[in-house]
Amino acid sequence: MHLPRFTLGTGDRFGHEGQAQLEAFVRLKQAGVDAAPVWNKSNREHQIIGTRPEAVRAEADAAVQALNWAGPYFVDADHISLKNVDAFIAASDFFTLDVADFSGKPATADAIRDFVARHRGFTGRLRIPGVPEEIDLPIPALEAIARKYLLAVQEAGKIYRHVAAAKGEGAFAVEVSMDETDAPQTPVELFFILAAIAEEKIPAQTVAPKFTGRFNKGVDYVGDVRQFEREFNADLAIIAFAVREFGLPANLKLSVHSGSDKFSLYAPIRRALNAHGAGLHLKTAGTTWLEEMAGLALSGGEALQLVRRVYAAAWNRYAEMCQPYAAVIAIDRAKLPAPAVVDGWTGAQFAAALRHDPRNPRFNSHLRQLVHVGYKAAAELGPAFLQALEAHRGRIAELVTENLFEKHMKPLFLAGCRT
Repeated sequence: MHLPRFTLGTGDRFGHEGQAQLEAFVRLKQAGVDAAPVWNKSNREHQIIGTRPEAVRAEADAAVQALNWAGPYFVDADHISLKNVDAFIAASDFFTLDVADFSGKPATADAIRDFVARHRGFTGRLRIPGVPEEIDLPIPALEAIARKYLLAVQEAGKIYRHVAAAKGEGAFAVEVSMDETDAPQTPVELFFILAAIAEEKIPAQTVAPKFTGRFNKGVDYVGDVRQFEREFNADLAIIAFAVREFGLPANLKLSVHSGSDKFSLYAPIRRALNAHGAGLHLKTAGTTWLEEMAGLALSGGEALQLVRRVYAAAWNRYAEMCQPYAAVIAIDRAKLPAPAVVDGWTGAQFAAALRHDPRNPRFNSHLRQLVHVGYKAAAELGPAFLQALEAHRGRIAELVTENLFEKHMKPLFLAGCRT
């Protein structure tokens, strides 16, 4: 299964916005850029909300049929491992093999020694086209890379072969993800990760390293944007070189697990893609759930009351809601308004605090992050919340499409992007 040059992962926690999300892809295509949607929902989200992977497939298929979408589209088994992949096999055709938990744990001494022996030709002075600096790589440095990452890639190989045995070779797209680690991978580490992926015979079409800086949920990038741009360009050059050296799929591309809304990175990414003629997989629109909350707030009445209830539950159960996402949020609790304060807000005031517009003086990034990770409180409302989503479909859909197209697709692809 071949991925096109551009793919965008679109999260939809409650499974009601598939058509509104796809409408953004339709508008992007009308503007001259082809990108394929990849609907994704993690095992953790399924468990919290009480859904199954089959629901994501049904949502994607229904949206495609409703809009007569003729392009490719995919359903991602998002951040799966051997422990939970079986539930996703039937419904998914894109598998994000998450092996970050194995990063830093060494493979056997024999496996490390043999890997180093096979690749010692790259030690010493290594010049990679497109990487400005010559790389000085002594053998001990290669050994350290193998010790840190080889076991993780071997685990990815096990997951890949497990899925392939069930679905068949070539019947699904593969991403190898190492973004949820404590430290970022350097470009030279990425090179040898790709060498190990090739040796495991994983036909990876995307690879998701961890970049420098913070990718917190639902807010902009925190870090040195110029450093990110240098790193991103070097990684693109590394991938092109590794494809030639190791026989990896020619369409192998970087995957950026953004946590959504990394607006300051879109121009650097666009420049790099143009310079290298490279592809991209971007997981971005997990903020669809926040647009649902904004749409309900703006609808007023009982819908606004639901929004207030969800916020109050998230605020009162702060530790519970935030713990699973502690590494990817940065909330100052002193800047979170108390539920009693929010109860006095209009729907427009709540939406202004929630929606990501730093120019708006009412925008509150701390509230936004808490609501982002507090979706469990909405799930606990059961049918009442889902019925509200349907009752206010028009307003919510408008916000969902606007968010994805105007805030993500346009700055990433339509400001001088050549395709």
